[in-house]
Amino acid sequence: MQSLQNILKRFRKQFVIAILAISSIGFFAFEESNLFEISKNIDIFVTLFRELNANYVDEVKAGKIIHKGIEAMLESLDPYTEFIAETDVEDYKLTHVSNEYAGIGALIQQQDGKVIIAEPYFGYPAQKADLRAGDIVLKIDDKDIYSKKVDDVTSLLKGANNTTVKIVIQRKGEVAPITKTIIRQEIKIKNVSYYGTISDGVGYIRLDKFLDNCSAEVKQALISLKEKQKIKALVIDLRGNGGGILQEAVKIVNLFVPKGTLIVSQKGKTKSNNAEYFATSSPVDAEIPLAILVDNNSASASEIVAGAIQDVDRGIIIGERTFGKGLVQQTLSLSYNSLMKVTIAKYYTPSGRCIQSLDYTHRKDDGSVVKVADSLITEFKTKNKRSIYDGSGIYPDIKTISPVFHLVSFSLMQKYLIFNFASEFKYKNNEIAPAKNFSLTDAQYNDFISFVEQSKFDYTTKSEEQLAELEKVSKKEKYYANVSADYEKLKAKIVAKKKTDMLTFKAEIKQLIESEIACRYYYQDGRVEVSFKYDDDIKEALNVLQSPTEYLAIVNGEGKYKVIGKPEKEITSPVAQKEGEEEGGDE
Repeated sequence: MQSLQNILKRFRKQFVIAILAISSIGFFAFEESNLFEISKNIDIFVTLFRELNANYVDEVKAGKIIHKGIEAMLESLDPYTEFIAETDVEDYKLTHVSNEYAGIGALIQQQDGKVIIAEPYFGYPAQKADLRAGDIVLKIDDKDIYSKKVDDVTSLLKGANNTTVKIVIQRKGEVAPITKTIIRQEIKIKNVSYYGTISDGVGYIRLDKFLDNCSAEVKQALISLKEKQKIKALVIDLRGNGGGILQEAVKIVNLFVPKGTLIVSQKGKTKSNNAEYFATSSPVDAEIPLAILVDNNSASASEIVAGAIQDVDRGIIIGERTFGKGLVQQTLSLSYNSLMKVTIAKYYTPSGRCIQSLDYTHRKDDGSVVKVADSLITEFKTKNKRSIYDGSGIYPDIKTISPVFHLVSFSLMQKYLIFNFASEFKYKNNEIAPAKNFSLTDAQYNDFISFVEQSKFDYTTKSEEQLAELEKVSKKEKYYANVSADYEKLKAKIVAKKKTDMLTFKAEIKQLIESEIACRYYYQDGRVEVSFKYDDDIKEALNVLQSPTEYLAIVNGEGKYKVIGKPEKEITSPVAQKEGEEEGGDE
């Protein structure tokens, strides 16, 4: 015990001395009163832990309890400032820096204890070894994996580059299990998951993440589309893209704007964290009509791209208002190979607006965060003098509404009925039409209904949940006897209505089935291409890009496009979304 106390005491002294020394050379602009607060509270923390460790009734696990203290401290700031322990560094890099690991290149899922290949990635070992979606994995390197967690199975599939892994599978139509020996390779998931054309002369690039090398991927796709497809207009899809590396966003904007154009600036507490980012090279194409697709989940680096393009009137923004993350993070190295991702600045689009929608500095007494009130939102001007506004994400030039799928559709997906039907379909059909042209026939949809009926599918609607709660409360209050007849009639009506849901919502269910089936034959590209005919944002983009008059009216701010996203009423209610919602930080 004495040894631990001495270590803590020495730590406390060294820490305070280090702060004093750093402060004295001007590294940090601490005022003397602030220095006292820091040293005092560090002393309190160290003595508290010493007494806790000495006197608590049970053994105190030092690493665990201090780690929790660190997390609680950082959570009081914002959801993007976080501590990364040494054991989590590799996972952090995979999520925030580079989608690269060594493995077989396939997604897996679990159904009723069975581990199943969900989606092999085209061009990677799993697909080359003819592993198929729907294959049941029985063993990995002679280890029975029935009922193992997906994360545990994933760990078994991953390993050193160029090492082998033996996988035993059961496939529909095959009596005996099949053994595959697969050589692992580095799996680098592309930032640009798809590029191609969506109409004659109109290119499409789907960018999923702003990780290492994404700007080079976008540049390569753009050049390929221009040279091989001779495109005359371009759509860049940033929907669902939570962001990533700020510098990659700058390079992507630079592909479309002249050298010397201000793209984004950042301002922090210290001058060292202030910066302006300009286009530093000649663009690939500064004239091609450009549409950027965004939604509520387009955040950080996605908003830098969309905001810069909108501010300099270089293209049009289509979709929903973006997430509203105007904060910049930087990853700092700590002792014992740990890291801290910390918010160092806010970023500003070329017009000078900050699109951060939540004020983490001024929380309410209960700790909740509210959006910026409309009364505090400021007007800014684009290059062509269009009115735009700060404080709440990027408002699109053309606003659309994302479709909301019915509960029956989610339930069919959640219970793997659409997935399993697609596997059955692939087993019975050797080929289908190209993904862009593939459409499920009415007869095939009826086959799906029969497939679902055989599975004894059922789901609970919100109405049924509320009705069950009503029954519970009415019985407790002794009203049920008086309303039971009406209750049973209402319950019967809901059950009868549920039986027709698969016909009522046929269009959206059919879309999900086509996506899953197309992926069986054409992998990830098939899933993207089959969606084009249902995508209202893409339809809107095509209408504008193929109408030069409409396109110029938007970027020049004519008529209704003179003012974009002007606040209509003040927002004062707390934000419903979770602060910790996953998204990439700008670094």
